[in-house]
Amino acid sequence: MALRMLTAASKIAVASVTGCAAYVLTANVAHNSGDNLHVTSYPWSHNGIFAAYDAASIRRGHQVYSQVCAACHGLKRIAYRNLVGVCYTEEEAKALALDKEYEDGPDDTGAMFDRPGKLSDYIKSPYKNENEARYANNGGYPPDLSLITKARHGGADYLFALLTGYRDPPAGVTIAEGQHYNPYFPGTKIQMPNPLYDGGVEYEDGTPATASQMAKDVSVFLAWAGEPEQDERKKAGVKAIFALSIAAVAAGYWKRHLWSIFKSRKLTFH
Repeated sequence: MALRMLTAASKIAVASVTGCAAYVLTANVAHNSGDNLHVTSYPWSHNGIFAAYDAASIRRGHQVYSQVCAACHGLKRIAYRNLVGVCYTEEEAKALALDKEYEDGPDDTGAMFDRPGKLSDYIKSPYKNENEARYANNGGYPPDLSLITKARHGGADYLFALLTGYRDPPAGVTIAEGQHYNPYFPGTKIQMPNPLYDGGVEYEDGTPATASQMAKDVSVFLAWAGEPEQDERKKAGVKAIFALSIAAVAAGYWKRHLWSIFKSRKLTFH
């Protein structure tokens, strides 16, 4: 009986180990499948417990997004008010919103009308719907960039590698018309052409607009767009840890004196 129980337990253990190994192998194969390269991890200024976003880089990244990326990609989860105090003043953000027109209404006659944008408006997509976007991009669908750093493995590292990774296809690789070779894109064939070239934008602060600088700035901007509350969350966490540390010291001191009379008393029996 004991031998049978031991044999059954051994079978269960072997099956569990085999199942775990198969799961890990499958995950690795799924993650490493294809010919795309793994991205390099970069020391971003906003990584780390006490690190914060680079406001100047966010502003330059928004400029790159507005002048380059916004032609195809939307940013529907970010409103103009989110830019206030981060990379623009309230007046600057209002001016950016006023440059756009938004459909509103109905008016007193029941008709819809266009009005200038305001701070509460969200940055809209250049296309009205997915069908229009695919028709304008040869069947490809440019994704909304609000959460792109959360939706792609590697986050900002992946975006920077993708934007700076366009190459001529190696020998033996056939690229169809309308596609481009990028070893960091899954499958290595991407419909989006290289969007960044040296001097593609003119930065307001005089920073040289090299392709790598623009890729870095727009990656930081989109990392902020995916988690705009990160700096506030970190500050709140530091405050909470500080308060809890003081509370822990006070609780330890109080407990020591509260229980001191019990630890020092002497019991005698007659």
